[in-house]
Amino acid sequence: MPKNPNIKKVLVLGSGPIVIGQAAEFDYAGTQACRALKEEGLEVVLVNSNPATIMTDKAMADKVYIEPLNL
Repeated sequence: MPKNPNIKKVLVLGSGPIVIGQAAEFDYAGTQACRALKEEGLEVVLVNSNPATIMTDKAMADKVYIEPLNL
């Protein structure tokens, strides 16, 4: 799919709370998504309810919000 030049900012929803030994792959996948989007020149806004993940590192996104997500 070609890049849409109208899209300048992307919202990434974090994986939320994880159990030790389970679901860390979702955190890793989200981290890789943030990196890829930033490499494409997009502004990345991350919302995650778990502050203890690598995704919430300030280097992963342009703006990071640690807030509860009820979807």
